Amino acid sequence: MNDLGDANRDVPFVSVGSPRPIGLASKRAVDVVLALSGILLLAPLLAICYVVTACCSPGPILFRHKRVGFNGKRFDCLQFRTTATDAPERLRQNLEKDPVAAAEWAENRKLRNDPRVTAIGAILRRSSLDELPQLFNVIKGDMSIVGPRPVTEEELSRYPSATSAYFACRPGITGLWQVGGRSTTTFNRRVALDSYYARQWSMILDAKILMATIPAVCFSDTAY
Repeated sequence: MNDLGDANRDVPFVSVGSPRPIGLASKRAVDVVLALSGILLLAPLLAICYVVTACCSPGPILFRHKRVGFNGKRFDCLQFRTTATDAPERLRQNLEKDPVAAAEWAENRKLRNDPRVTAIGAILRRSSLDELPQLFNVIKGDMSIVGPRPVTEEELSRYPSATSAYFACRPGITGLWQVGGRSTTTFNRRVALDSYYARQWSMILDAKILMATIPAVCFSDTAY
């Protein structure tokens, strides 16, 4: 891959095998080093997010959402809770009374004006601070620093022939979806990016994505 811009072209959904063992081992070693360093360096920020979430939004501090990962393994993906405790009911009522929102949800599995998100949760989402606990998922081995967007069982059913591409990689805290539009990326585009990443993976590609992540998070309004 010569440039991240290559990923903006249409990408076919393809079946791929798992990366070679030496590639997986080297990527895993880098993941552990970066995750441990991140936890140590960001410990004060993690503590602030924890306290703010506890004070501003009654309920559990961490949200554990079931995701499908490497080789089809199911795991609890961690994040600071950004939604109200009655989030499922809020979503149901909103989709029933708002056909535009229902269509948006059916297409992208996301809502720009999500009634479930709390005030502090919206700030955490825009800054991506809600995803910091996923550093612990990386340590555990469920996730990678860079990889496909973690998906639910329901979302995986929309991957058709790209399922093997998704299973070939550990889901990432960041990835091509993060630097290529985040929440504004359509679901089909996200699937295409996951396929592209699985086929083109290299340490150089990971480094490019990491370097592009900081401006994407700090200077973009595409997260919600």
